[in-house]
Amino acid sequence: MTLRLPPGQRAVGGFPRFGKDLKKPPPPIPADPVIELGGALTEDVRLSVAELGKLPRREVRADFHCVAGWSATGLVWEGVAFKDFYRVLVEPRLRPGAVVSHLVFVGSDGVRALVLLEDALGEDVLVAERLGGEPLTGDHGAPVRLVSPWQYGYVNIKHLCRIEFHATAPRVTDPWSPLAAHTRARVWKEERHRRLPGRVVRPLYRGVVLVIRALSARGGSARQG
Repeated sequence: MTLRLPPGQRAVGGFPRFGKDLKKPPPPIPADPVIELGGALTEDVRLSVAELGKLPRREVRADFHCVAGWSATGLVWEGVAFKDFYRVLVEPRLRPGAVVSHLVFVGSDGVRALVLLEDALGEDVLVAERLGGEPLTGDHGAPVRLVSPWQYGYVNIKHLCRIEFHATAPRVTDPWSPLAAHTRARVWKEERHRRLPGRVVRPLYRGVVLVIRALSARGGSARQG
C-alpha cells in the first residue's frame, strides 16, 4: 500500500529533532514543570503539569509534517485532548464576556505559535506527554508539547510552558520575513507561507532539510522515535 502524504512532503526514517538553536541541547526539564495560562482570564494561572492527569487520556496515531518538506510517519502520541484542557481548565477562568479567538503557545526554548481557537479545538489536537509509549525526551518536547497532526510542525510547540488566550489576533512580529509562517498551517492545503503559495516556497524549505538534520545530530540528546 502506497503511503499517502500531503502535497510537497517526503517520508523520512525516524523522527528528526527540529526547532530553535538546533546546534544546542534542548532546554532542561524543570523538577516541577508548569504551564502558565494568561490573557483573557480573571487572573494568570500557573498550572502544574501533574494536573493533566485529572483529565481523560487519549492516544493518537498520526504522521508529523515539517514545513521543510519531511514527514515522520506512524507516530503514537499520548496525552490529553486540548479541547478537554480548554473546557475544563480554561473556560471557567475566562473573564466574564470574553470571547477567545486566538491562542499563543510558548515553549521554554523561546518558540511561539499563533493558533486560531477553532484549530486548537480540532480533533486529535493533544497536550502530549508521551511518544511511542515512552515519556517525551528533550529532543521531542519534554515535559509536554502541543501535537496538532494536521498542521505543520512549527505549530506543534515543544517544551510547552505558557498559553495565552486572546479576543483579537495579536500583532504578527515578523510580517515581512521570507519564512513568514502561515497562521493556519494546514498541511493538506499546503499553507506553508503567509503570502506565497506552498508550491512556490517548497524549494526554499527543502534546502534547509540537510542543515536541520546535521544540527539536530550535533545538539540533540538521545534519539527517540
